[in-house]
Amino acid sequence: MIRRHFQYKQTITTILADSEADIEVAKAGILDARMAVEAMVAADPFFASTFEPYDPGSDHPIICRMVDAAYEADVGPMAAVAGTIARAGVEAMQEGGALFGVVDNGGDIALMTDRILRIGIYAGNASAFLQSAFLCPPQEKITGVCTSSATVGPSISLGTADAATVFSDDLSAADAWATALCNRLSADDQSEFNRLPGSRVRGAVAIFGDSLFSYGSVPEIVPAKIDTNLITRGI
Repeated sequence: MIRRHFQYKQTITTILADSEADIEVAKAGILDARMAVEAMVAADPFFASTFEPYDPGSDHPIICRMVDAAYEADVGPMAAVAGTIARAGVEAMQEGGALFGVVDNGGDIALMTDRILRIGIYAGNASAFLQSAFLCPPQEKITGVCTSSATVGPSISLGTADAATVFSDDLSAADAWATALCNRLSADDQSEFNRLPGSRVRGAVAIFGDSLFSYGSVPEIVPAKIDTNLITRGI
């Protein structure tokens, strides 16, 4: 397995693949999606600034995925951008014939895998779950594990969760819902989970300090040696 860091402007990723050719294909897919978002923002700056669902009227599939997810989760379309771009990278690998590929776009992870994967949990250094991971089984189709945090990383958050992680085969929905849950859940009130039935979310986890709350179908959490140096960061 090959691990490569790939960064373009604010898009900061780690790509896992079985060959350098697959890495290059993933980069091309990421850049194509990024260019679509940049073009949309240039044409309609409100698309990038609103925290509310918004449809700019584009028929580009990247923009449509973001818009649809935003309306489902009741957030702005940019809440789905990282997951949507991550999916585009893995989708390109899949279309090129790869059986394994992972794109981690700052904690929003798209993957397809012919082997078991452990995805480390990171909710801050003080979390009781620091040395834990989600055990993800082999998965032929592309699926997503997207995380939002109010206490870790540079992204804007309106909530208090150390981590809100969403599992869905729709990466845009996973990213948008991770933002929504992180914004609206609290350690004392998990009623926002009640909005998930009927959505494209398969399962979700929210971590507040040493407390973990979950909804739906969530991968097994297992002990793991987490190397925080592998967390995707800008360089």
